[in-house]
Amino acid sequence: MPKPSPTRYRTTNWADYNAALRKRGSLSVWFDPEMVWHAGKTGKRGRPETFSDAAIQTCLTLKVLFGLPLRQTVGLVESLIQMAGLDWPVPDYSTLCRRQARIAVQVPYRASGQPLNLLIDSTGIKFRGDGEWQARKHGA
Repeated sequence: MPKPSPTRYRTTNWADYNAALRKRGSLSVWFDPEMVWHAGKTGKRGRPETFSDAAIQTCLTLKVLFGLPLRQTVGLVESLIQMAGLDWPVPDYSTLCRRQARIAVQVPYRASGQPLNLLIDSTGIKFRGDGEWQARKHGA
């Protein structure tokens, strides 16, 4: 019995196809200047932590999203913070390595046709699809 031939798909609207491929790689990163980037005092013995869990989670989330090693993650976060016009220090790779053992990073699934919006504010990291973000941005 002969093997059935695979289905061939023909693209008829190249403009929509190209736009969909561009949207697939869309990522927006928003930093809230009011975010607690430095760790607060804990009252525990020993050297206090310099960076908050939210700061470490931000770095590790970007690491997972882009599939980067820790040193390249530090460079990416440095450039994002600089582009945002913020004067925040960035954790070095050894700090990220130590703290990633106790901070879980989960990136939600998104449909391929939707951009992923990453909102980083004082309450932590939020992932929004395009529809959710637009509704939230306009107060709906």
